[in-house]
Amino acid sequence: MQVTFLGTGSAMPTGERYQTGLVVEDEEADRRVLVDCGSGVLHRLQQSNIGYENVSTVLLTHHHLDHVADVLPLLKARWLAGEEHLEVVGPSGTKSLMDDLLDVHDYLKGRVDLQIREVGAHEFEIAGFEVEGYETRHSLPCLAYRFGDEFTFSGDSEAFEGLANFADGCEALAHDCSFPDEVDVDNHPTPTQLGEALAGSGTDIDTVYLTHLYPHTEGRHEEMLKSIRAAYDGDVRFPDDLQTIEL
Repeated sequence: MQVTFLGTGSAMPTGERYQTGLVVEDEEADRRVLVDCGSGVLHRLQQSNIGYENVSTVLLTHHHLDHVADVLPLLKARWLAGEEHLEVVGPSGTKSLMDDLLDVHDYLKGRVDLQIREVGAHEFEIAGFEVEGYETRHSLPCLAYRFGDEFTFSGDSEAFEGLANFADGCEALAHDCSFPDEVDVDNHPTPTQLGEALAGSGTDIDTVYLTHLYPHTEGRHEEMLKSIRAAYDGDVRFPDDLQTIEL
C-alpha cells in the first residue's frame, strides 16, 4: 500500500501546503481512493503523476469546504478527459451536498455516471479496500477511516484516546495537529493534547504523521514535536505535500 499526501494544509493557505487530500493506493492491484478533496488537490493529483483520470473514487471525511472544494472540479476534469464514472462516498449528508452543488452547476448533471454512497462508523468496502469508519470530535459530523493494519486517517478531530485506540496496530496514522500549543482551539488538537491522547491510549502505531497544518505551525515544527514527545515516545513526523509513504 502507498499513501500520497496531496494536501497537508488547512483552510488558511500557506502557499506550500494545499488543503486536505491524500491518495491510498495499491499499485499492483490498480486500485486507489482519494480521501478528501480540498482546494488544490486536483492540481496535486497531476503533480504527483497519479492523475485525475486514474481516480474514480472519492472518500470524504466530512463536508467542510477545505475538504470538498475540488470535488466538482474533479468531476468536470474527468468529464472533459472522457472518463465516464465517479463515485463519491462520505458521511450522512453527502448526497445532499452533491445534489446541492450540482443544482448550482447544473450543466455538469449527467456528464458522468455519478454514484453517491453514505457510510458511517462501521466497516465497508470501497475501491477494493476494506475500510472501517469511526466518529471523531469535530464541529461537523466527521469520520476517521482505517485501511486494515496499514493506515488510519483521523480526518478533522480533537485528540482523544478513543481515536488513538481506533488506530492501534496500524503502520501509520495521519492525525490532525492544526495549531501549536498556545492557540486556544476547539475541534482540533494541539501537540500536547495529541501527545497525551496517544500516550494515554497505550497504542502501538509505527509512525504518526501530523497534518491539517495551519500557518500558525510554520517554523514551529521542532517545538511541536517536543510537546508531543513530552508524553509520547513514538515516531512522529511532518509530511510534505506530494510525499509518498510505503506501507
